[in-house]
Amino acid sequence: MKKFRFYLDFEKEEIWLNEMARQGWGLTRKSLWYEFRKVVPNDATIKIDYHTFKTKNDFEDYCTLFEDSGWEHIAGTKTSGTQYFYKSSSSSDGDIFSDIPSKAARYKRLSKVWLSIAISYFPISVALVSTNPINISALVNPKLLYYTPGLWDKTGSYFLRAFLIETPFAIMRGFTWLLFPALIILYLIFAVKAEKNYRKTNG
Repeated sequence: MKKFRFYLDFEKEEIWLNEMARQGWGLTRKSLWYEFRKVVPNDATIKIDYHTFKTKNDFEDYCTLFEDSGWEHIAGTKTSGTQYFYKSSSSSDGDIFSDIPSKAARYKRLSKVWLSIAISYFPISVALVSTNPINISALVNPKLLYYTPGLWDKTGSYFLRAFLIETPFAIMRGFTWLLFPALIILYLIFAVKAEKNYRKTNG
């Protein structure tokens, strides 16, 4: 089974995943969505960390460290950032973090990732605005986005047909670039939210 959800709060995500386990769905993979397999309903303890790794060996050593402490790595990759662990031993601690600062640090790492993505989109937006592909004046006068000869001189059904055919292309020509500023704002919001969670968790 696949489910799509988006969380900015690791604690809320953990609560949901543990509830899914109680309903008989065990997490097996996380990409853009969550993938579950049918399991015996259980009181699972799933915890989340956030780490990326430069090498495969570093990632494997990281997973081994947790496994030695009774936590099985169930989802996440070397570059995915978000890592999911399942409490595989009843004798292991109830959390994967030894103290509050290390638990809060995952939000700090996540905040830096969101911020770096936002910054990476900024020069693209500037380049698009400062070059010919973007006509800023079209925001005030959308007619400039329509290239059909004599379109605005047509009337009745001839105008309506030509207008409806070209409108999707005009929108793509004129407003697709707005995706980049929108992504910058969105990722900045994510970064601020992660920073707030860091401060909240760290006390």
